[in-house]
Parts: sequence; structure tokens; C-alpha cells
Amino acid sequence: MTFRLVPRPGQSADAGSANVVDMHPESARLTFRDMTPDDLDVLASLLGDPEVMTYYPRPKTRAEAAQWIDWNLGLYRTHGYGLWLLTTADDGFVGDCGLTPQVVDGVTELEVGYHVRPALQGRGYATEAAAASRDFARDVLGATRLIAIIHPGNRPSQRVAEKIGLRPEKRATVHGGRDAIIYAAALDQR
Repeated sequence: MTFRLVPRPGQSADAGSANVVDMHPESARLTFRDMTPDDLDVLASLLGDPEVMTYYPRPKTRAEAAQWIDWNLGLYRTHGYGLWLLTTADDGFVGDCGLTPQVVDGVTELEVGYHVRPALQGRGYATEAAAASRDFARDVLGATRLIAIIHPGNRPSQRVAEKIGLRPEKRATVHGGRDAIIYAAALDQR
């Protein structure tokens, strides 16, 4: 798999100065890009959708969607990755997917996360994006382990995790008291 060098605003695409901050996963049908404040409308719609947020405590407000963008902007700056905005070749908004550090049982783990618009669910976009993010974690970041934190009732998300090679490892209490199944896999280095 190859990864695309994407310059941030004000940077050149000179590969000689490239680092992980300049790269994004790639997949056959999806484009990954950094979120920006201009994405608030589409992300507020996604994260505010009761169907998308079924396994969260509640849908996010517009202000919380703005905080979601800010959180990811901070992740890009500090880690060089986060959740990326997903679009199709014709710039159709799909959702978000990517990698975030998450604390589980006192240990910081690398998690793959994904959200897809309800109208586009069932088309394999979440699996494609999660697999590209997994490959990015392994091949670009050099990660040796990947997890997904999934609500016990969220069978569609569990299937995505399984399709990319993650397996149920344990139950845990996360994010302020929520019960979750931790899916995990060792990432074999190529």
C-alpha cells in the first residue's frame, strides 16, 4: 500500500521534508483529509444523527461537533494523525475515520474509530476506511497494536473490527463509565 503526501496549508509538497503529519491513508473509493472548522455543518449533521450515535450516550450538539473538530486538530498537531474526514471521488461526504490515542485500563492504546452517514452504511465504506487506517498505523506510524472500543450491542461496528483482523479481547469501562468490548490485534510489521 502507498500513502499520499498531503501538504498542510503553508507547506510545500517537497517529499524531502515529509513526515507523518503530511500523510493520510488511502483507499480505492475514499479520500482522507484533515478536518477543518469549515466542516462543522457536515460533522454536526453526522454526529448529531440519532442513528449514527445509537451506541453513544446521546447525539452530539453543534457545539460538541465543533469540539470534535478542535480535538482532532489538536491530535494532528501533537501526533500527526486523528480522525480524518472521508469523501468519495466526487467529493461526497461519507463520514470520519482514523486513529486516536485512548486510555483503557490505565494504558494508552491506539484506537481505530469510524462513523458513516446512515444513507451510505452497508456499502463497505467503514471497513475500507478502517483497513486503510490500520495499514497506516502499521506501515507509517510503526504501531504494533491496534484496538477498537465498541459498545457491546453495536454488532455492525464489531463486524467492521473483525473484518480488519481485530478480535474481542476484554470488557472494559471507558469514557466515564460506559461498558465496552475492546477489540484488538497485533500489527505484524512488513
